[in-house]
Amino acid sequence: MTAGSFNAFTTNFEDLGRLRQLPGLAVQRLMADGYGFGAEGDWKTAALLRIVKAMAAGLPGGTSFMEDYTYHWGPGEPKILGAHMLEVCPSLTHERPRMEIHPLSIGGREDPVRLVFTASPGEGIVIGLSDVGGRLRLTANEVDLVEPDEPMPRLPVARAVWKPRLSLRTSAEAWLLAGAPHHTVLTTALDRSAFVDFAEMARLELLMIDKNTDLEMFAKEVRWNELYWRLA
Repeated sequence: MTAGSFNAFTTNFEDLGRLRQLPGLAVQRLMADGYGFGAEGDWKTAALLRIVKAMAAGLPGGTSFMEDYTYHWGPGEPKILGAHMLEVCPSLTHERPRMEIHPLSIGGREDPVRLVFTASPGEGIVIGLSDVGGRLRLTANEVDLVEPDEPMPRLPVARAVWKPRLSLRTSAEAWLLAGAPHHTVLTTALDRSAFVDFAEMARLELLMIDKNTDLEMFAKEVRWNELYWRLA
């Protein structure tokens, strides 16, 4: 990375070259050092993560590659469990992570090492970058990170649990309407104002999902934006 002056990178479990195992611990430590990362060759999320890491430098909180792992629809309040195979940045937790080795059924290599922890509670924002044809679109969802309802001893990866604003049902439908990706960046170091400014400077479309989201108006905004970005 240093020799090539690279600030972001991707991996793919179908193309591991001479690596003896899918890199988990290495990716987590590189993210903690400020590098961008995207799994399965996802260069857009790798670039976005590097940008957000740079924006958040020196601020309290953490920033990580993320993916919606599974959804809790009930009983109780609906939530999202975010995780990935191995790669979640330890900057999201105030606790000391555990280093563990567990089997991985893909890749055909040795059982990989990874840091296991739960992200600390607090306010956050989930951002996705998608190519919608002729331009890039940022979709952002304000969230509240919470403690898991129960221990998860059989989930051998780092994870974050959050409640989307306005609700999981509203945010999920808005996310689909936006055509937003399944790989994302989760940050607890920045708020919406940072991404409003970034989108303006980078001339990116920005769709915000928050406590005030109305799905009917959100769908209209998506359609109106098509016209604006074609004319602008």
